[in-house]
Amino acid sequence: MKYLFLLITLTFSQINFAQQDSLYVAKEVEINTFINGTLLTPNNSTKPNLAIIIAGSGPTDRDGNQNFLKSNNLKKLAIGLSQNGVATFRYDKRIVKQIRKGNVDKNMMFDDFVTDASSVLDYFKKTNAYNKIYMIGHSQGSLVGLLAAKDKADGFISLAGAGQSIDNIIIEQVTKTAPQFKTDTERIFDVLKKGETTSDFPVALGSLFNLGVQPFIANWMLYNPVEEIAKLNMPCLIINGTKDLQVSEAEANLLNDAAKNSTLKIYENMNHILVTIEGDDLENSKSYNEPYRKLTENLVSDIVEFIKK
Repeated sequence: MKYLFLLITLTFSQINFAQQDSLYVAKEVEINTFINGTLLTPNNSTKPNLAIIIAGSGPTDRDGNQNFLKSNNLKKLAIGLSQNGVATFRYDKRIVKQIRKGNVDKNMMFDDFVTDASSVLDYFKKTNAYNKIYMIGHSQGSLVGLLAAKDKADGFISLAGAGQSIDNIIIEQVTKTAPQFKTDTERIFDVLKKGETTSDFPVALGSLFNLGVQPFIANWMLYNPVEEIAKLNMPCLIINGTKDLQVSEAEANLLNDAAKNSTLKIYENMNHILVTIEGDDLENSKSYNEPYRKLTENLVSDIVEFIKK
């Protein structure tokens, strides 16, 4: 069950930033009261393409990290792209800011994350400072990104994004890892589909289905990724790895088959946080807290090539 919990973890002015590199300049940007992030702008580029990077599930910050899980995968991705001429903006999910202020909105919904991504896209479109703007969504952020991208972005990139709705993913993973809870899981989702909640769930499923989480999941499961990506009239790049313990290659294939204009890239031995794993599942799990690891070879260059087409 531990990989299921990793996937579904659901804890509830512009200022010059000190960091810079010879190839880019970094600035802290406040989009609105909910969203702050880091903008990396390549040097010697008057109107670059921009990639907006959206994090996955849970209280994930702009760098791709949570408490006790530090990989810096999204920070590495942003830097890699900006060192190759693509401007990037990555931001803390609104729940991160709320946790830091000790004021978490218990009524937060999945749609709030879509609103945030859409607000970021609108903010940068209004600047007229970029040639094209692409949405890059990692894991849960893939669905967020494709929903926000519709009719507004110039392209969409899915990193380890699911092709099925969240209820089907959870049922599938429970069936594989704890089949004794399959019937209960299906029953709970039937309740949520009716717009109701239930306190009748096994203790072992409490992290998934406590009463505070159920409305969020009910909102999340309204969206079927393959149906949503089929609505996009833009180039899409679908990326996954063969050692992703949370989102399988089959999910990437579903997205690719449904998209009108897509390219599929499957990286041998790449895991969910975009690094190469040569060993077993233990090495894979440990990598989530090993920020020294490099991103999988060719990942950045392939994304740059897609964006610069």
